[in-house]
Amino acid sequence: MNRRNLLLTGAAAAVGALAGGARAQSDNTLRLIVPYAPGGSSDRAARIVADKLTARLGGPVVVENKTGAGGRLAMQQTKGLPASQNVLVLANPATMVVAPLVFKDNGYDPDKDFQPVSQVSDYEFGVAVATAVPVKEIKHLLAWLRANPNQANFGVPATGSLPHFFGLMTGEKAQIPAQVVGYRGSGPLLTDLIGGQVPVAFDTFDTLLPQHEAGKLRILASSGARRSPFAPDVPTFKESGLDLAASGWNAFFAPASMPADRVARLGSAIREVMQEEDTRRKFLDARMGPVASTPAQTAAMLKAFRAQWAPVVQKSGYQP
Repeated sequence: MNRRNLLLTGAAAAVGALAGGARAQSDNTLRLIVPYAPGGSSDRAARIVADKLTARLGGPVVVENKTGAGGRLAMQQTKGLPASQNVLVLANPATMVVAPLVFKDNGYDPDKDFQPVSQVSDYEFGVAVATAVPVKEIKHLLAWLRANPNQANFGVPATGSLPHFFGLMTGEKAQIPAQVVGYRGSGPLLTDLIGGQVPVAFDTFDTLLPQHEAGKLRILASSGARRSPFAPDVPTFKESGLDLAASGWNAFFAPASMPADRVARLGSAIREVMQEEDTRRKFLDARMGPVASTPAQTAAMLKAFRAQWAPVVQKSGYQP
């Protein structure tokens, strides 16, 4: 073999080695699928966890945003992946509870197609009014709405969202027939609330809080079992006289095909990451409640959540 052929053979071998290394790295990569656009709370949660998991698992962890159909597209694309794929999806109540109840052809079964790995965060809801609305407490709001039934319009960031159903739950508990006004996101909702186009809004607490702190709106109550550490001056619904408590969450799920030992290993790694002080601080800085849970605890949480919310969603008669 002449010198030129030797060089070509060596180059080919080097390229093959690099390709093999790339394949090995790719095979070792853990992909975290987020069904929503970058920048939201689900995306922030996934990226905090990914940064921490990289060192703990000894391999690359990447976040992939797959948007579409309110999160259902990512779930549909993830469900049928083969066991060889190292993939988790960060799901929430909209994809795991609400969508299967309201869509006739949802495209995936949350129980048959996925298995719980670990919950990582929870969040609360809040009810807020524009500063021009003459109320400062829930009981004042209810009295005002009863005296002005034409003002019983509850703005929510999206029809079919958890704030939508929590608003309905509140109206039913208070015995006030309410009209839900759905918006295309929290931004337009808060603009109309602050501008006086809608008198009352239900949204996630972390979304309402910055405007509350800026004095542009007034949060009357939070939906947690205890007062939010982010705004201890705001009472809970229970403290305000309405026996209501509700929350949302983000949790990792694996395709049903993933082997049980890998689910256990990833669940353990995520749980250990969520117990680290630095991780908890980063979640709290992002105004999310950090949670560390096992696959079994995550499954129990999902079961309890469905028991609370499925009757509300079904009773509402909501159709997409």
